[in-house]
Amino acid sequence: MTANDTSYDGFTEDERDAMKERAKELKASTRRGPRGAKADTEPEVLAKIAEMEDADRVLAERVHALVKENAPALTAKLWYGMPAYARDGKVVCFFQSAQKFKSRYATLGFSDRAALDEGALWPTSYALTAMTPATEECVAALIARAAG
Repeated sequence: MTANDTSYDGFTEDERDAMKERAKELKASTRRGPRGAKADTEPEVLAKIAEMEDADRVLAERVHALVKENAPALTAKLWYGMPAYARDGKVVCFFQSAQKFKSRYATLGFSDRAALDEGALWPTSYALTAMTPATEECVAALIARAAG
């Protein structure tokens, strides 16, 4: 690959950073021992949200509050350096800031653990640009449904 070649198919620097963050999260969980999945990691999530740029921070704070209100059984944890919410240690939904991968919008995503199945086709992630009352209502319903 030459210096002028821009068609590199490997991981971007942002993707490598996310993988490094995930490795740190796994090491921290291992250090917690058998209680790792039940540890209170909400302060870590809130600290990560506080580090975000204003637009992403406002969205992440609201998503966090909506999860707490509509799916209190889910546990806040970091997942690839982003806020995520898990049941029995397995991620159900997550917030990805626009800043993280230099995207034009933040993402609210759901894993295969989310109870969102609807026929043979359903969305697993949503672009999120603002929290209007209608958006909050939709996000709250998705989170409650995903949590089962």
